[in-house]
Amino acid sequence: MRTSSTFSILFWIYAKRINYNLAPVYVRITVDKKKLNISLKRRVDIRLWNPQKQRVRGTGKKTRDFNQYLDEVYSKLFQCYQELRAEDERITPQAIKSKFIGDHKTERYTLRNIIQYHNTNMFNKLHGNTSRLYLTSQKYILLFVKKKYKADDIELSELDYKFILNFESFLRNYKPRHYQNRIGNNAVMKHIQRLRRMITLAYQIEWLDHDPFSKFKQKLTPTHRGFLTSEELERIEELHIESLRLKTVRDLFVFSCYTGISYIDLMLLTNESLVLGMDKTNWIVTERQKTRNSVKIPLLAKALVIIERYKYDKRSLINGTLFPRISNQKINAYLKDVAQLAKIKKNLTFHMARHTFATTVTLTNGVPIETISKMLGHRKLTTTQIYAKVIERKVSDDMQVLREKLEKS
Repeated sequence: MRTSSTFSILFWIYAKRINYNLAPVYVRITVDKKKLNISLKRRVDIRLWNPQKQRVRGTGKKTRDFNQYLDEVYSKLFQCYQELRAEDERITPQAIKSKFIGDHKTERYTLRNIIQYHNTNMFNKLHGNTSRLYLTSQKYILLFVKKKYKADDIELSELDYKFILNFESFLRNYKPRHYQNRIGNNAVMKHIQRLRRMITLAYQIEWLDHDPFSKFKQKLTPTHRGFLTSEELERIEELHIESLRLKTVRDLFVFSCYTGISYIDLMLLTNESLVLGMDKTNWIVTERQKTRNSVKIPLLAKALVIIERYKYDKRSLINGTLFPRISNQKINAYLKDVAQLAKIKKNLTFHMARHTFATTVTLTNGVPIETISKMLGHRKLTTTQIYAKVIERKVSDDMQVLREKLEKS
């Protein structure tokens, strides 16, 4: 025998979507604390709405007709609930909504529907690398649905706060085949962030009547942005290397340390990227692949020397680029050998060169943070200010060493 369930009906207006004092009217059905909102496709003057009585104030014909319509909606919803009870069907907000609207009048949208819609309409606006990250997140989302619900898909109306928490738990405990450890906190948050953007899209195009993320708080772990000290950078620059591939990788890394250019942008530099600036000196002018922001960087002497070194290199001439092209994977692998030769114990990656430019080369030498932000191609100054915090940490560490020395003397 089916146990009794709690059921309630609430009419409300969506105050965040007010236009000329008119707000859309929704009805919320709640079954055993599970809620679902249905748009009634009608608007009401917010000045006349009585939230306590859930009706419009007044005695005019339009007011009477509107309130009568709400009464009819209430009666029909209650009837749908009673019919499901009588049929001994599973009573859920979605089941009541389907019966109320009629399956032939409404389309049931699913997770796969919004994933396909998102990819079709958004991928042309995203960078290729970002699109690939979305595909990875979508793979995890559908894998979670398969393991948790024993299904290949799930209706968007079934998504709630609990779904998000369960997905988060799934990610934290999942070990990808290509990765030895579990997924880190920030990577988990990024996958959830991408799910959130797709669900927000579904909400905006009215495939979903509620926002499952309204209570969810994203918790990112602050990351330390590693960089080389001036002494470590000098050791790498002066390193005598016999191997051509290691020497090339070292040069590309040092060039990035003195320009802040990321790997993908560096690989795309051509002779056209090298221009004469307003100060009659050589500049690099390019566009960041990640953000499409314009980047203009005056070249320091050490960067110019490296450009000249590869000006007539066959590997550069073949591709019509300033430098030989090497995959990011190989560069990072070879940098481990460079670090070992230079006796640097840090986990040397190509991206560390960009951090070194922002900290050791520019910020510690008094270059204003606004100027650094422009050269790095950041959209927001707050992104660059992370490096200022790194420098503050370094100052604090150095002063602590000084304190200890003074205390011992």
